[in-house]
Amino acid sequence: MGNATVVVSGTKIAEEIGTTRSEVWRLIQQLRGLGVDVAGHPATGYRLRAVPDLLLPEMVAPSLKGTIFGGGGRRVPQGLKPASFETTDGTAEAVPYPKPSRETSARLIHHYYKIGSTNSEAMRSAAEGAPEGSVFLAEEQLTGRGRGTNTWHSARSTGIYCSVILRPALPPSDALIFSLAAGLAVRAAVAEIAPQLQPDLKWPNDLLLGGKKFCGILTEMNAEATQVRHLVVGVGINVNQVKFPGELREIATSLRIETGTEWSRVELCAALLRSLDREYRSLTQDAGARDAILRRFEKNSSSVRGRKVSIEENDSLAGVSEGLDERGFLRVRTAEGLRTVLSGTVRLSE
Repeated sequence: MGNATVVVSGTKIAEEIGTTRSEVWRLIQQLRGLGVDVAGHPATGYRLRAVPDLLLPEMVAPSLKGTIFGGGGRRVPQGLKPASFETTDGTAEAVPYPKPSRETSARLIHHYYKIGSTNSEAMRSAAEGAPEGSVFLAEEQLTGRGRGTNTWHSARSTGIYCSVILRPALPPSDALIFSLAAGLAVRAAVAEIAPQLQPDLKWPNDLLLGGKKFCGILTEMNAEATQVRHLVVGVGINVNQVKFPGELREIATSLRIETGTEWSRVELCAALLRSLDREYRSLTQDAGARDAILRRFEKNSSSVRGRKVSIEENDSLAGVSEGLDERGFLRVRTAEGLRTVLSGTVRLSE
């Protein structure tokens, strides 16, 4: 990427990667189909007209030095054999993880042009020993998942579809606090590149702009009774989408729709991972971080306190929101008294 505008002959590329010129042509066509702006022809050579806004490890890793996602402080659980899943064409191949070093920190970041679900791949890799701080990024998801049975529309190279592996020394009852912290991390990342935007946090795992969703968070874990083995936090952000399928038009938006500006996904992704690192380190090292997360979430949410709400999964539960309890669950004052909502989709009643 450091020589993006240099013209390179098809013969030279073929020699470098050990293939034929016709195969180079096929690969170039594949890149163009993915939205990479490659100029040239087999007879004259190829060049990138511009560095593509792809979430490649080489593009993202330089901004993550000193974070858990840049090799700082990652852990592989004892007794598990580490394995990496890398891809060049959307297929996965198992290879050994390298030892931590500055030269290999980008190996923590795994990029896919096309995948079923980054969360599913991260959970599978975590179970096989992937170290804490591993990142899974995709240009397109075929079966992107939201909370419950919901899906996540993952248009090619327009959004950020990101999952990270964490191994906190905390009980599984703390899982919700990670989703809330991830929401705060997304909000901070957006504010870093677009200070004019003020995302609204919707309990437990969405972010809104103008009342429409632009980000969803999915937290999954594997745990024993008292200890988390591994936890995967998945974040989907609508960045440069200009339209959505019919069923989503009234409820979904993107940063581009809200601002009229095209944003760098690489810049936002790096800001997101740095922000996640700050929230995670604070949560695992600072005894007061949990209460701070709850206070900040309430401060930046228009719906968790003093609003008439109903819970979609339970038609009989409706009332006025009264903030979060000490675990991060939503409290609602109903006609029958104070209720604690453990899960469900919050709908504003006014």
